[in-house]
Amino acid sequence: MTDTFDADDLARLRIALARIARALDRQTRGEELTRTQASALATIARLGPVRISEVAEIEGVNPTMLSRIVAKLEDAGLLRRTQDPDDGRAARVEATAAGAAEAARLRTERTELLARHLAAMPPDEAGRLLLALPALESLAHHLKGTT
Repeated sequence: MTDTFDADDLARLRIALARIARALDRQTRGEELTRTQASALATIARLGPVRISEVAEIEGVNPTMLSRIVAKLEDAGLLRRTQDPDDGRAARVEATAAGAAEAARLRTERTELLARHLAAMPPDEAGRLLLALPALESLAHHLKGTT
């Protein structure tokens, strides 16, 4: 399949997307949370009460590792763990008010950072990036199905 696309172009795309994601993450999550903790918190805040196993699947981490992440976020007062009412063996997690506020802060900071950098670009380059959104969203959707 890579014969269809230039290998150098594919590498450039992969590197550019990774650099963008790392830069947004590094410049907004602060010193308190790891990248994985921030991602798990955002997922849990977005989904509401959700099973830990479901979060592990979405985040692409094993449930044991996610349990440790949840414990740290719980200790920090950002998450609350409860027993699943439908299955007493399973746990559900949800963001506390502080956790929801932290997830919202991260989301807002990332959006503002991206907006500042897009505004600093030549308008035609920023416009081309926005025109590429449907294709990037489609790629994200297809990649999600392969994890």
